[in-house]
Amino acid sequence: MPDHIARVHQLRKVYVKPGSSIAVEALRGVSVDFVRGECVAVCGASGSGKSTLMNVLGCLDRPTSGHYFLGEQDVADLDDDGLSAFRGEQLGFVFQNFNLIQQLTVAENVEVPMFYQGIPVSERRRRAMAVVESVGLTDRSDHRPNELSGGQQQRVAIARALVNDPILILADEPTGNLDTTTGEMILDLFDTLRAEGKTIIMVTHESAVANRCDRIITLRDGLVVSDERVGATVGV
Repeated sequence: MPDHIARVHQLRKVYVKPGSSIAVEALRGVSVDFVRGECVAVCGASGSGKSTLMNVLGCLDRPTSGHYFLGEQDVADLDDDGLSAFRGEQLGFVFQNFNLIQQLTVAENVEVPMFYQGIPVSERRRRAMAVVESVGLTDRSDHRPNELSGGQQQRVAIARALVNDPILILADEPTGNLDTTTGEMILDLFDTLRAEGKTIIMVTHESAVANRCDRIITLRDGLVVSDERVGATVGV
């Protein structure tokens, strides 16, 4: 049986425009399962609902209705404090713009998620250095972001996403600010993580990036219009 990491069922998200009664239905009944060890590309035009879906999957926003299970936890059952704690423990984030803190070193940036979990300093440093080594940046651990290339900064961001051993990694256009060669290096790293059993959901508008994934989910107007494995449709 597939080992489901995350499941959304009949997910709806409605936004009301400030100062008006106009409602925008960003998600209109999305149902998708995500399986351990797969890399899934989420694609779609601007306004298709992919960013809203990622915000819900990342526990950054709550759905208007429907269910989101992360592991065995129904996220709707968590209050705001519980949601924040759960997000820090179970999720890792990788962003297009890296979102590193410029005043901190590589190791200190990687330690940040553990700081919010109350992990002791010595354990934070041990775990940070272990994941910095895993992305090949041990010799840059004391450097600051402005001393690194774009690819190195993205590897720091990936190390930061990994440091709490999340069950799900969410990546938003992770190669969008990188040249082709450097982007390939980052995708190779994602391939390694997938082979190690990590589950990755990635928003991308690049077909070459999407085709490196196991599945491609395409959204249009808040609906899933296709859900395909590379070479095989899995159904909508």
